[in-house]
Amino acid sequence: MLLDTASLYFRAFYGVPDTVKAPDGRPVNAARGLLDMIAKLVTTYEPTHIVACWDEDWRPQWRVDLIPSYKTHRVAELVEVGPDVEVVPDPLEAQIAVIREELGVLGIPIVGAAEHEADDVIGTLATTSSLPVDVVTGDRDLFQLVDDERDVRVIYTGRGMSNLEVLTDTAIVTKYGILPTQYADFAVMRGDASDGLPGVAGVGEKTAATLLATHGDLPGIIAAAERGDGMSAGIRAKVLASLEYLAVAPTVVEVVRNLALDVPETRITAPTPDAVADLSGRWNLGSSADRAAAALTARA
Repeated sequence: MLLDTASLYFRAFYGVPDTVKAPDGRPVNAARGLLDMIAKLVTTYEPTHIVACWDEDWRPQWRVDLIPSYKTHRVAELVEVGPDVEVVPDPLEAQIAVIREELGVLGIPIVGAAEHEADDVIGTLATTSSLPVDVVTGDRDLFQLVDDERDVRVIYTGRGMSNLEVLTDTAIVTKYGILPTQYADFAVMRGDASDGLPGVAGVGEKTAATLLATHGDLPGIIAAAERGDGMSAGIRAKVLASLEYLAVAPTVVEVVRNLALDVPETRITAPTPDAVADLSGRWNLGSSADRAAAALTARA
């Protein structure tokens, strides 16, 4: 089980009231919510191994160099403050240390890679694993990893933890009319406002899926547009007008699958009860820590 950790703790942060606080007054809603998620995921899908994949760089410069708008809207505007202005730390950022600590106590290894996103860590581990893989994420871009032949599924959290979707080859075909191997090209053409990807102007999901069904992949679509056959004049003009974008976008959208990762033991082990109790008491994690520990102990 590969956790897209930031995707999960962001969802927890917005899903659990910020009135949940540690004894020092620090909000721990994301930390506590993540524990509940882990308990449910481990209990429901019964993994034997688990990894918390980490964003060492959530907006790598090499992706920004190719598409400057990549995740631009997520970058906080820096405002100069004077000596009398109190800077309040971000309530989620303040919880990251707690989240890393709780993962350590639970025995869940954190794996990241310099200058890469968690998506790339997940892509590499999913591609190289000798075991079946469940990728847990709210990021649709990771649908490109789904592979029935290699037993790689995505457990999609986009509709909430009470409405988890398990995506296989058939589910992707049913949902979008494309194969998982075509998903990255599909995402490039459709674009994604949440990632700052403009897409091909005037080409939505249905048109993108139709073009892929006809021409196979993005190079096939571009070749057909340049030849002037196999598509309407309007669509051809839209593709040709986006050639500069289409030349670089696949590198941004496709997850890296060949990182050299330092991966410790990933097999689930039973957390030490005293360590869990100490963690829970210091951060007011309540029964959430107990549930997560119990779920992992049952799988150890």
